[in-house]
Amino acid sequence: MKIEVWSDYVCPFCYIGKRQLEKAIQDSGYEDQIEVEYKSFELDPTTPTDTNELMYAVLERKYSMSEAEVKKMTVSVAARAAEVGLEYHFDNMLAANTNLAHRLAKLAKEEGKDSAYNERLMQAYFTENKAIGQPQVLKEIALELGLNMENVEQMMATNLYENQVEQDIYAAQQIGVRGVPFFVINNNYGISGAQPQSLFEQTIEKAASEAGLTKSIKIVGNSGATCSDGQCN
Repeated sequence: MKIEVWSDYVCPFCYIGKRQLEKAIQDSGYEDQIEVEYKSFELDPTTPTDTNELMYAVLERKYSMSEAEVKKMTVSVAARAAEVGLEYHFDNMLAANTNLAHRLAKLAKEEGKDSAYNERLMQAYFTENKAIGQPQVLKEIALELGLNMENVEQMMATNLYENQVEQDIYAAQQIGVRGVPFFVINNNYGISGAQPQSLFEQTIEKAASEAGLTKSIKIVGNSGATCSDGQCN
């Protein structure tokens, strides 16, 4: 079974939805039969690449809200994140252009480290308040994850992987995605937003049944006395 996830690294509900999906997969019994593919989506590609603007200011302008109203809203979002074990710090969170981060994600995928990359980048942004739109910050994360730094430098010096990012965004437009996170399960079911874990579980179960998948057996208890290959222990 394949689950495609459109998300952006500066979307607070994308990290929440990511965690809810992961827990649903873990509890589903189909964990070793599910492939998750993260796809690019840029919420605001017009954000300057060298911005140092606080996210509070961006939200005030975007929603025509006062600073007090924005802070109240982010407190609510942080509380929801905490419910799934995530720690958000909005006070020092910066706006970021995520194009370069998405391109680096494509390189990480080629090197088999896209899952670790996506998790690390969201943690870096929402919990550590790193400026993930800046090349140096992304290089530090790439080095930490063990990506090939020659490939990273080449990607950053060119437009490598730009087409792949654009293809993801175009594919989202074709299926009517207007916001993220957006999840497509086995090319049959779409889930918009960070929905309750139970909805992910129900949809995975339905898609798995239709695909004829069998749940993995969960071993419980400590290893007991067994016999095998002519020996009993």
